[in-house]
Amino acid sequence: MNINATLIGQMITFGLFVWFTMKFVWPHILNAMQEREDKIADGLAAAERGRHELAIAQEKVTEQLREAKTKAAAIVDTAHKKADQLIEQARTEAVVEKKKIVQQAQEEIAQEKYQALQALKQHVAVIALSGAEKIIGREVDEAANKDILDQLIEEL
Repeated sequence: MNINATLIGQMITFGLFVWFTMKFVWPHILNAMQEREDKIADGLAAAERGRHELAIAQEKVTEQLREAKTKAAAIVDTAHKKADQLIEQARTEAVVEKKKIVQQAQEEIAQEKYQALQALKQHVAVIALSGAEKIIGREVDEAANKDILDQLIEEL
């Protein structure tokens, strides 16, 4: 056996192996690698889109929070104004009611004063009649002297 023949046989076998690998195996490996590369590229693109969408979503959320805070502040301000209006209205109504109650009380006092004065006049008339009876020494007819008594009551 010659080393040259063995070497040439091994070179031919290696060449056939390389040709077979390049013809049948290598395209499958390249396709698999290309598919993997495409998947990785798609994944990276999706990740980039996700980051971009996340940034947009964060901006939207920030804007919505700002709007919500503005609306909440407006609602609170409106509520405070409404509460102030209600308080002022209640004060006004209370003042009106107070004036009405005071007016009614004054009218009642005036009416009671008038009634007390009338009762006092009647009582004074009775006392005056009694005194006149004692002075005259006889009984004075109240019915006969009614007009005099009424005039006396008016003068009091």
